Amino acid sequence: MKYLVALAFIAILGSLASALFFMMKDGRDGKPKTNNMARALTFRIGLSVLLFVCILIAWKLGYIQPTGIPAGK
Repeated sequence: MKYLVALAFIAILGSLASALFFMMKDGRDGKPKTNNMARALTFRIGLSVLLFVCILIAWKLGYIQPTGIPAGK
């Protein structure tokens, strides 16, 4: 599970980096703007939602356990 979460975070950061690249490069030198930045950000949102759902499923199936401060103390 740790590897899945780490891989998802790396993919999310890569998607953000590609969106930054497209934001800086598209529309320069008379070239028309493309939808690449919006596509990269949409992909990042999809990865974030997928990661959240996977964490919830892993918690429900007992693969991960919550830790931290007990409630009410």
